[in-house]
Amino acid sequence: MPSISFAGAHTALVTPFKDGALDEAALTLLIETQIQGGITGIVPVGTTGESPTLSHEEHHRVIEIAVKVAAKRVLVIAGTGSNATSEAVELTIEADKLGADAALVVAPYYNKPSPEGLYRHFKKVADSVSIPIVLYSIPGRCGIEIPVPVIVRLAADCPNVVAIKEAGGNVERVHQLRAALPESFQILSGDDALTFPFMAAGAVGVVSVASNIIPTEVERLVQTFLKGDLGKSEEIHNRYAPLFRDLFIEPNPVPVKTALAAKGVCQDDVRLPLCEMTLENKKTLLKTLDESNLI
Repeated sequence: MPSISFAGAHTALVTPFKDGALDEAALTLLIETQIQGGITGIVPVGTTGESPTLSHEEHHRVIEIAVKVAAKRVLVIAGTGSNATSEAVELTIEADKLGADAALVVAPYYNKPSPEGLYRHFKKVADSVSIPIVLYSIPGRCGIEIPVPVIVRLAADCPNVVAIKEAGGNVERVHQLRAALPESFQILSGDDALTFPFMAAGAVGVVSVASNIIPTEVERLVQTFLKGDLGKSEEIHNRYAPLFRDLFIEPNPVPVKTALAAKGVCQDDVRLPLCEMTLENKKTLLKTLDESNLI
């Protein structure tokens, strides 16, 4: 299996809808905009892509479009996680067949498995394909964190478990991961507001929500840090901190879809149980976008 560098910014793509259906034209435009903006990779059908409300057919179609439009110009890391191991295996195998460069596999949610159950879950998924696996720990949504010892076991036992998207909001955990894992194992921030401090602790990039709006700027934040220009990286971080904050004043991806709609990229449609922003929060977000010269 050829090694892949995930160093850089990867956009957690929204899934555009129109009249309740997948808006393929808007998705194609969004991906092309990301590529032209210099992004390192795209992540279709993850949390931001509303994967829980997509049918399997829609899930596969989004990945298919992402792979086709990307055309090897950027990495495609397809979301393939599930709380059922058999379903996660099926989704990961299909993503591999569709040409994804890697799979992002979230921790099983709702079940609350033991550490041993988590290990077996991820190992089963990893053993089903040869493409790289990026673990995804987001305890705020899953109710469970992937323990560091489990990650260490997986990295040792599964050659294609090579990275983690860390979305627990804890810089100290990044230090723990970096100390416990081989240098070749890559850590990605799962939170725009923590990209800079996570990289200071050893992360190599971010899976970003904000880069749906500002791909060039988020990529520059990461690349300037990787090149040692910490001052410039921090400057970009501080400049867009209000945007990073306000994209999460309501459940993701509602605010980022609202922002994309304000920019004319796609409609702000989301699927229930998500719904539109409150008028007060929408006003706050649009004010931030305006003050950042983004609309």
